[in-house]
Amino acid sequence: MTQPPARTGNRVFTLAALFLAAAAALASPAQAYREPPSLAEKVAAGELPPIDNRLPAEPRIIDMTASGQVEGRYGGDLNTIIGRARDVRLMMVYGYARLVQYDENFRFVADLVREVDVEQGRIFTFHLRKGHKWSDGEPFTSEDFRYWWEDVANNEELSPAGPPAVLLVEGELPTVEFPDPETVRYSWSRPNPDFLPAIANAAPLLIYRPAHYLKQYHKNYMDLAGMSKMQQIRVRSWAAQHNQLDNLYKFDNPSLPTLQPWMNTTEPPATRFVGERNPYFHRVDKNGHQLPYIDRLIFHTSDTKLVPPKAAAGEADLQARYLYLSDITFLRENEERSGYRTLLWHTVSGAHLALFPNLTCEDPVWHSLFRDVRFRRALSLGIDRSEINEALFFGLAIEGNNTVQPASPLYEDRYTTTWATHDSKRANALLDEIGLTTRDGDGIRKLPDGRPLEIIVETAGESPEQSDVLELIGASWRKIGVKLFTKPSQRDALRNRVFSGEAMMTIWSGFENGVPNADTSPRELAPTSQQQYQWPKWGQYHETKGAAGEPPDLPEAVALDQLYRDWYAAGDEASRTAIWHEMLDIHVEQQFTIGIVSGVVQPVVVRNGLRNVPEEGIYNWDPGALFGIYGIDRFWFDKG
Repeated sequence: MTQPPARTGNRVFTLAALFLAAAAALASPAQAYREPPSLAEKVAAGELPPIDNRLPAEPRIIDMTASGQVEGRYGGDLNTIIGRARDVRLMMVYGYARLVQYDENFRFVADLVREVDVEQGRIFTFHLRKGHKWSDGEPFTSEDFRYWWEDVANNEELSPAGPPAVLLVEGELPTVEFPDPETVRYSWSRPNPDFLPAIANAAPLLIYRPAHYLKQYHKNYMDLAGMSKMQQIRVRSWAAQHNQLDNLYKFDNPSLPTLQPWMNTTEPPATRFVGERNPYFHRVDKNGHQLPYIDRLIFHTSDTKLVPPKAAAGEADLQARYLYLSDITFLRENEERSGYRTLLWHTVSGAHLALFPNLTCEDPVWHSLFRDVRFRRALSLGIDRSEINEALFFGLAIEGNNTVQPASPLYEDRYTTTWATHDSKRANALLDEIGLTTRDGDGIRKLPDGRPLEIIVETAGESPEQSDVLELIGASWRKIGVKLFTKPSQRDALRNRVFSGEAMMTIWSGFENGVPNADTSPRELAPTSQQQYQWPKWGQYHETKGAAGEPPDLPEAVALDQLYRDWYAAGDEASRTAIWHEMLDIHVEQQFTIGIVSGVVQPVVVRNGLRNVPEEGIYNWDPGALFGIYGIDRFWFDKG
């Protein structure tokens, strides 16, 4: 099996190496632009302008041969299954139109913008495509960037915490300029290596908005004098309405213009979401065919437990979400009958599954216990990872910590194995050393306040794989006097419980990027995000610039925060490498997250005749956007 690339991740590049697509973006197609047949009737009826008037003056021209793909034919609906209505945002993820995006080798390329000039890693000048339009035909210009920066990000009613934390460099916000309709400039006094990776993210930093649409809901642009008294009263809640409609990423407002290849046309709640092609999409192939090739992207909601049988019955044209390694045999048995093939893609997250003890939980006893490194180490040593690997992953997974993977140039064996081998005797000794020596009649240890040592691990209730893993962990933990209970809930409810400190422990995937290099930002290793379930309140403190949450108060977490800041100031690769290794050492010794297995392959069901889907690929959230880096707008159905 082909291994993933050795050097992938959120890289920081010099200007010379940064945007490999610049020459292609400035080229002209070999022939005139080709009208998608599904739009021809609207063009003939005068409902849409002809394609020459819909594309930017310099569209992005995709060279299929560079990625081993072939130019395709128009038509068809691509069906896939999601687990809940909120997953309609995956149209934004899969479509993966970004100002700057990753290519298949995880290098940055310009996409929505024509090019980007980067000076000294701190000045970023975006050159927009002249004539680029939103999906409703209105111009996409620097005014859309100005509106977001001045009227949204820096409006206290819309953004109480101010601009996103990723735009802060040592407390400094950028200087943002709009020299002309096709130019936007962000600059700091120091480098900001997080800026482009955040823009290229699966859930991207969106520094623009469709100003022409949202202004009508913004108090600064309303004609208050011309309103009745009742209308003026309603305006008092304008911010809530604006935020409700401003859903570029959530993708659940069909009225909101988009720049993605498909436009969601379905309002929630619904069980079927239809994405129609964006007639103003900015990409074309080398023969002038406007992308996407496929006319409609259709999302069907279903109970997640039914996704494998539905996929096996041929109800999905492209499916990876909610399919697991344990489903492979069943899926392959039904390939011929249902007309699909099952591919196996690599995953490169730090851990396929990991436990997250909540160091900021509210319960004072658990709060204290989780902050004792001996307790976290004992829980890790008490897991029989080999049993889990053999029983659920055919022995093919990597057993060990949530850390960098072998394909990373930062990898060292000890990062995987330290405190991660099954050793019940040592785990018991650590628990005894803490003072948890009293047990009940069933052999379960007691907490200092007399309660049984029962850990409730909360899940999103979406994955039978998680439940199976927890059942095996529970069996091995009983040998060290710890009882495990599983509590499934919906994802949003789970996150709210984690954020509030009600949840004591969760199970989730590990670091998103398990194959970083020295130039990759180590922000995942420091308390920088509320989405880090091991210390959500510390992450919230960072994201809100101290307005909410709690500052880190564990010495090792404070050290990680400082090392993260030091990485920004490091002037050479050797210094950045040293900082990465110091942070990885802290993580493996402290067991802030308890990795279980990694390197698990991802089944991908692909309809026979669906072309340009790689036979071997990397299935990863960020970097990768799942199918995004492979250009789902280039997938097409070969009816022959």
